[in-house]
Amino acid sequence: MTARDPQHLDAPGTVAVWGGEPHPMADGITQVPVVHSVSFGYDDFDEWYGVAIGDRPGHIYSRNTNPTVDAFEEKVRLMEGGQAVTSAATGMAAISNTLYALLRPGKRVVSVKDTYGGTSKIFTEFLPQYDVDVELCDTTDADAIEAAIAAGCDLLYLETPTNPTLKIIDLERLTAAGHDAGAIVVVDNTFATPINQNPLALGADLVIHSATKFLGGHADALGGVVVGREDLIERIYHYREINGATLHPEAAYLLLRGMKTLHLRVERQQANAQRIAEFLEQQEQVTVVNYPGLPSHPQHEIARKQMRGFGGMLSFGLDGGLDTVARFFPKLRLSHAAANLGSVETIVAPPATASHVECTPEERAALGIPEGLLRYSAGIEDVDDLIEDLRQALASL
Repeated sequence: MTARDPQHLDAPGTVAVWGGEPHPMADGITQVPVVHSVSFGYDDFDEWYGVAIGDRPGHIYSRNTNPTVDAFEEKVRLMEGGQAVTSAATGMAAISNTLYALLRPGKRVVSVKDTYGGTSKIFTEFLPQYDVDVELCDTTDADAIEAAIAAGCDLLYLETPTNPTLKIIDLERLTAAGHDAGAIVVVDNTFATPINQNPLALGADLVIHSATKFLGGHADALGGVVVGREDLIERIYHYREINGATLHPEAAYLLLRGMKTLHLRVERQQANAQRIAEFLEQQEQVTVVNYPGLPSHPQHEIARKQMRGFGGMLSFGLDGGLDTVARFFPKLRLSHAAANLGSVETIVAPPATASHVECTPEERAALGIPEGLLRYSAGIEDVDDLIEDLRQALASL
């Protein structure tokens, strides 16, 4: 079987539906099947050996490759426009596999302070144990980041928009600086999704997604994926196949199914997020609203330059820290209080229980994350209902 010709799949919404789907499929089926088989048998030894050493297409063991997982990976590869792709059991597995596959003692990483909490923990706790030097810069100070890169950089790791502060990084500027220093440039594109942003087209070498979030979109499957340069993907794949954080075929199927509505979901979610951010900006109980679609956002013009849409994520602050947050949550009727994002249902959570639960209050403060901040993942509900829900919850304060 062959995947559908990517040259005939131009629009992101079309690629999300048709990209990577094997054609024709056995017995005329129209949906990629879930292949649960752990191993794949061969009657001919030469064919088996050819597959095992990579000279022939095929599969030998699902820890390595699997037909269902292949279809998911190929769909994401086409959407991001990369040379190659590999997946992992979770978003953090994709991030950690990438970092550990590409770094070794004595190497130097430059990144920003506003990365996802789990990523930040790798930078501050785990990589230093392996004698990897890490410098975390002010996320919005491009001059400082460029200076850190010029001082020596083997891997530049960026995230934009950031989780949960929704800061925007100028990818063209910093990827160019990274390449001038000979660095590998990695970008976490989870918040933007390939519907709104393609970091590879802006100069990145690798793009990472927590597929658990927007790609799947239904909060029922864990997964991660890395797309980019073939030589780098080969190293990451080899690390993953040996260390074993394999994406399960059942999860791959659910992610495939979710991606077919990715374009529609993101369009509705970011339209809702824009209206909600504009509403919150006018509320006296709200101290700050972080959404790149607002003209008041400090990096609004950068977002307009490199993104096709501003995404379904925003965050806003309440006076009083976690005590106020604890009083606010029970009043909301149309959202899950949960540590997830990107789902069809609206999800609201403070970083203390979600994005930066691994961090202490002091660590969150050092990263510029106030305890009264709330991350808001806009769902696909009627936006007037969501605004009214926020209005009555804020009134209770």
